[in-house]
This record gives sequence, structure tokens and C-alpha cells, in this order.
Amino acid sequence: METVFDREAKQNRLKELEAIMSREGFWDNPEAATPLLKERTFLFERLEAYQALHDELEENELLTAMAMEEDDGQTLAEVDTQIASLAQRMHAFSLDMMLDGELDANNAIVSINAGAGGTDAQDWAEMMLRMYLRWCEQRGYKTETIDLQPGDEAGIKSVTFTVKGDYAYGYLRSETGVHRLVRISPFNASGKRQTSFASLFVYPEVDNEIVIQIEDKDLRIDTFRASGAGGQHVNKTSSAIRITHMPSGIVVQCQQEKSQHRNKDMAMKVLRARLYQQEKQKKDAELQQIHDNKDEISWGSQIRSYVLHPYQLVKDHRTNMEIGNVNSVLDGQLDPLIEGVLLSGIA
Repeated sequence: METVFDREAKQNRLKELEAIMSREGFWDNPEAATPLLKERTFLFERLEAYQALHDELEENELLTAMAMEEDDGQTLAEVDTQIASLAQRMHAFSLDMMLDGELDANNAIVSINAGAGGTDAQDWAEMMLRMYLRWCEQRGYKTETIDLQPGDEAGIKSVTFTVKGDYAYGYLRSETGVHRLVRISPFNASGKRQTSFASLFVYPEVDNEIVIQIEDKDLRIDTFRASGAGGQHVNKTSSAIRITHMPSGIVVQCQQEKSQHRNKDMAMKVLRARLYQQEKQKKDAELQQIHDNKDEISWGSQIRSYVLHPYQLVKDHRTNMEIGNVNSVLDGQLDPLIEGVLLSGIA
């Protein structure tokens, strides 16, 4: 469990957040405070859960040692039951720890597109839509179709829908890629086996607003005499302000006003604007990188195969997990496949 949970790093971040929240004026800006409060709650709950599991594991190890020493079969049986329950909860906790990306908790926007395979591919795309809608329904997620392009004869060419619910993007991002179907084609009069492809792509739903939090400890503020126009007062007093934001290296300055206070206010506005632009460019680059990871919808780039003929098998090519009950998967039983990818650290 320690391999997916850096307790020390989370404890240090929690202390840092608590220090920020204790500063005067922190609660004056609710928009800036909200994401930090959310992060603090997340870290606190995860640390508490980890400690509870850790303590229970140690207690069971001690009971096992004592029962074995005393040859107490009844206690050993009770401990076995407790350990089985603990193992399930540790698995769930490990899965939660793999969903700690910046955007994992967000809603998701999902696109499915038919690829190589003609009408069969378009029918496969519709089958995939049903599969993921069933999975969402089972998890209690709400979905809404944004755009749907019907196929020429059957199925769909493409569909885009939203998925709203806790960690929708965190779970679904592992499904991004090309999905391959092998079956006897219902659209082929000769009854030949057909291989079809469709792709699924997942975007995180992001807010338009970017909250910029500027901490005093990250600023170096220098005063100097103005060198531009402004008359004798501006040139003879150190009213000009230069602010260096040390984490980003951004330097701004203002010397147009006679008042040092007004120059500082203006410089802070410029700094906030530049930090906003930097953060926006960063988020745009992250989304572009997600978009660039799209594969060609064809042979050789699939992440998973669904074989209905000549045998029945679903295989994830990233983890080599295999499931023989194809119908259950097509009915939305995707959790083992999704969890396998998340716990492997691939997604």
C-alpha cells in the first residue's frame, strides 16, 4: 500500500495548507479558498483512512502471532475473516490513491468514433455506447448526449456525451484508445468473420475560471526611484515597485504613479494577469497533450479486443487481463478491466 501512498509528502502538504489557511485575510477570498479547502479535506481523509488500515493490519498480525503461539484455531479463523475484509478495503484504498491526479475528480466528456470496418464498425460503436452507458448507470453517474451522428445503414458514426459524477474522468481516462471487435458479421450474407474498430476518447470537463493564489512568501518586492516622467516627486522618492514572483520567475514593475501603494497595486494586477495567462497556457498544453495521444482507429493500435468468434474472450492488451464472459463486459461490467489498468499505473 505504501507504494501508491506517499504518506510523508501528503503530511507535508497538509501542514503547508494549514499554514496558508491560518494567515490573516485567507477567508476574505472564497474563490481562492475553496480549492485549498477541498484539497485539505481530501488529504486529511486519505491520511486518516491510511492510518486506520495500517493500525488494523498491525493488530491482525499481532493476533495471528499470538493465536499461532497458543494454537488457538478459533482465533485464527476469526483473524482470517478480518484479513479477508481488510484486503478488500486495502484494494479499494489503493484504487483511490491512483485517482489523485489534478483532474481525476472531474466530470468527463466521452467521444466514440467508428473506425475501419464499415457498417460493422458503426454497429460496434453503438454497442460500445450501450456498454459505457450501462457502466455509468451501474455506478450512479448521470449522462447526457451532446452529439450523435447515425450510421449509414446501422449503428453510429460518432457520439459525444458527458458523464457527471465523482471521479468520472479518473476512471474513464483508462478507457481511452482503440477497441477491437471480432465476430461473425450480421451484415455479411456469407457469414464471414469480421474485425471492426472503434475508438473511445475521454476529456476532463474543466471550469473556465482559473483561481490564482499568490502567497506573500513567494514574492520579493523591491522599491527604487522612478526613472521616467512624473516630475520632481516621482524621481526623488523610492515610489517605483518591482515584484519578483520566485516560483515562476515572473518580474513586473510599475513606476507611473506617485504613490508607492498605488504602484504596488498596479504591479500586483499585472502579476496576477501574467500568472493567469501562464496557468491557462499550461492547462491548454495539458489538454492538447491528452488530445495528441489519440491513436489511429485501426489494426495494431488497439488497447482491448472483444472476441465473439471462434471463441469468447475480452483481453486488455496493456495488462493482459482476460475475461471469458464477454456478454457481462458488453453489459457494462467493466470495473475489473478499469481497475486493472489503474492499479498497474499505466493510465
